[in-house]
Amino acid sequence: MFPNLSFGRRLRLRRLYGDSDARLLVVPLDHPISDGPLGVRKGGLDALVGELADNGADAVVLHKGALRRVDPDRFARISLILHLSASTAQAPDPDAKYLVSGVEEALRHGADAVSVHVNLGSCQEREQIADLGRVSDLCDRWNVPLLAMAYPRGPKVTNPRDPQLVAHAVTIAAELGADIVKTPYAGTPAEMADVVKDAPIPVIVAGGPRRTSVPEVLAQVDEALRGGAAGVAMGRNIFQSADPGEMTRQIAELVHTDAGRLQPLFG
Repeated sequence: MFPNLSFGRRLRLRRLYGDSDARLLVVPLDHPISDGPLGVRKGGLDALVGELADNGADAVVLHKGALRRVDPDRFARISLILHLSASTAQAPDPDAKYLVSGVEEALRHGADAVSVHVNLGSCQEREQIADLGRVSDLCDRWNVPLLAMAYPRGPKVTNPRDPQLVAHAVTIAAELGADIVKTPYAGTPAEMADVVKDAPIPVIVAGGPRRTSVPEVLAQVDEALRGGAAGVAMGRNIFQSADPGEMTRQIAELVHTDAGRLQPLFG
């Protein structure tokens, strides 16, 4: 699908996708800066990453400081996406993301990819889009895959799942050079299909708010995949569940079912 990518970038994308180069299960664990401690149980972050790796997750998203609390051996079975953006829920504008790490720093930490957050509609949208463009240029220079977390989110956004807004967020990510985009589920499989049908890069769906039951979570994942999503990026609904490993296993089973028969994304 992307024959013009460099050897190094394709190699890192293959690592990111693991055994399936058609769909992706990412578990974002970048929440502590925005929301406070994850509140993981026995064994802490290291044990959690181990559970995710053992049960079929393809990648985790972490901030650089969190890496000190994870055994590097965990990443023999799961990829590392270093998150470069941050903001806190207590800020005057929580939607104003800013860079706290860089591409070269991510390479020093051994990351397989980097991610940047852009809120389309934020009062600080201009700076976020500019940051995405600058990071994309550095990713091209160093052959590092780029995941853009692109959301319709701001004072004038009344429906963050509006298919037109979601499609616009996807377009911004693709136009500025992202390899993969994480964005909200557009509401129904049909509306999601409209978003992804013309998308030039894989679209993975964000997990969204905490769900009250396992069937609800699995139903959301199933709907997103039926709508053509190339995977899911689910955080709270996994790490705050009663059994993160089992939740990961069930979601991974849905995401990776039949993925081997899909067209490879990164040849």
